[in-house]
Amino acid sequence: MTIKIHKLVECTFSEGPGKRFAIWVQGCNIHCAGCANREMWDHTAGKEYEVSEIVEKIRQNMMRIEGVTFLGGEPFEQIQAIREIVTSIKPYGLSVLIFTGYRYEELLGFDDPNIMEILHNTDVLVDGRFDKDDYDLSRPWVGSANQRYLFLSDRYSDFTLEKNRIEIRITKDSRIEMIGMANIEVVKSWF
Repeated sequence: MTIKIHKLVECTFSEGPGKRFAIWVQGCNIHCAGCANREMWDHTAGKEYEVSEIVEKIRQNMMRIEGVTFLGGEPFEQIQAIREIVTSIKPYGLSVLIFTGYRYEELLGFDDPNIMEILHNTDVLVDGRFDKDDYDLSRPWVGSANQRYLFLSDRYSDFTLEKNRIEIRITKDSRIEMIGMANIEVVKSWF
């Protein structure tokens, strides 16, 4: 089984609690106005990986990470691959954090056993479409006030002490990239 991925970061402090393996999936049909990740909408872009290859990369990093974060794009548009990854890594004791534009109630309404298995193995679901008219960076990792943290296990219960962070990285091909959340006007002022 394969999965389309826009980007992998094997260890980051910016995409959830603790050090995390972050997977930005490729493809999204939701198309929120003002989306910061529009380049991830196109289902034909990105790179195709074998799910087993991703699981192995996570396994190789598990001694230095707390968990895995799925972002996008829209993770629930590749539910079979996400289910396979999530169920493969949970026995390692890693936490799972998933960002989705769908509301939890919408996901339940799809009545799909793959979605139910993903949710059963997810510690935190961050749900809701980005709403540019409700822009708010006061909470970590979300861009608008309507987005919710749903604690689906007892692993986490509160993120009030967490702060938004960004990481600036230099890639192997000498490109500069930023990941994480920050007020874009503040970031622009740095350059």
